[in-house]
Amino acid sequence: MSSSQTPHEYSDTSTAAIEMNPNAPAKPKWNASDSTWTISLFGTAIGAGILFLPINAGSGGVWPLLLATIVIWPMIYFSHRALSRMVCASQNPDSDITNLTEQYFGVSIGRIFTVLYFCSIFPVLLIYGVGITNTVNSVMVNQLGMAPWPRWLLSGILVAVLTGVMLMNQKIMLTITNALVYPLILILLAVSVYLIPRWSFDSFSQAPSLGDFTLTFWLMLPVLVFSFYHAPAISQFSVSMRERYGLQSAAKASQILRATSTILVVFTMIFVWSCVLALGSEGVQEARESNLPILSFLANELDAPFIEILGPIVAITAISSSYFGHWLGAHEGAMGIIRSNFKTEEKGISKNKVSLAVSVVLFFCVWIAAILNPSILGLIETLVGPIMAVVLFLMPMYAIHKVEVLAPYRGKLTNVFVVIAGLAAFSAIVYKLGDLF
Repeated sequence: MSSSQTPHEYSDTSTAAIEMNPNAPAKPKWNASDSTWTISLFGTAIGAGILFLPINAGSGGVWPLLLATIVIWPMIYFSHRALSRMVCASQNPDSDITNLTEQYFGVSIGRIFTVLYFCSIFPVLLIYGVGITNTVNSVMVNQLGMAPWPRWLLSGILVAVLTGVMLMNQKIMLTITNALVYPLILILLAVSVYLIPRWSFDSFSQAPSLGDFTLTFWLMLPVLVFSFYHAPAISQFSVSMRERYGLQSAAKASQILRATSTILVVFTMIFVWSCVLALGSEGVQEARESNLPILSFLANELDAPFIEILGPIVAITAISSSYFGHWLGAHEGAMGIIRSNFKTEEKGISKNKVSLAVSVVLFFCVWIAAILNPSILGLIETLVGPIMAVVLFLMPMYAIHKVEVLAPYRGKLTNVFVVIAGLAAFSAIVYKLGDLF
């Protein structure tokens, strides 16, 4: 500090130092753009996972689910915040997450991370293409009484519409995402309230042994991570924060992510608990064996036309909103792989041309997957899970430990928590893979 500065003045060129210093300038006031990003990140997280989360999370009983409800907020907030801090700290204004890993760790490790980042998102994007096709086809045939369309045509139209939204500018994409997410929140809340008269608390009298409790909770972690995962949108979100708020971007991003994590946990876990209490442990097990989304099972089991109508609406809005966030991440990852391996900029190939080519390839990949209709949702979730754990939990903590510009974040108990949570999620997935093979 220079002699001309008072003790309460603060000057630094690091977003990390500014965020962690109590004498730094106050964060800009909350505005409409912050609300838009909060809802967009919420929409990225709420995808196909929520349709199966009550079944997966409730199968082990209410006591492990209670512990999961307590720990899931810090798990998703601290991990996504760390990933965002990495991007905000980059001193290159054009750097996304694929650029900055090369800046932080060198070209070789940066390339490996870029591939891992892409592989954690791309398979999920394919599944959303399959999911939206199956859901709309079911509505057309079962609810509207229409003859089924050729799968190649229906899937092509749906994937083209979703992709077309992504090719618009970011403001339009965020507006459409928000338009999908608001009714989704209301519907989840409506279903949760509708089920209240059917709640039963008998499950709380069934206390598992310590060993069963620990194993059930441990194996539940990958499901929770997948269901709340919004890392695909974190990079572009953080770049937007850096452009808008400059050196205060990390502090503002943390504020928005805190709000996102809160509404995610509140609305999602209320929905999960309402479904689990309405079905009971035996009902949840029957739902798992039926291999149906929770709302479809509830509609059949409870003879509830209300849920039968809302089920497809929830599925379509949830998958569509999450598709947008995962498209951003997959596109970004593919661009990073091409840039680092083929040196397109050095060869004079414009970024716009590469971006368009990547978009076309992604469209055809998702379309082909939707036509083939693979029944591999559970397997895909399991295989991408380890990569998700590395990208979201472990890699940001390694960066904080090694990269000097992130040094102000070192020595925090939250870092230890994130590492332990990441290792637990990773090891649980490896354990499940051992059972599969």
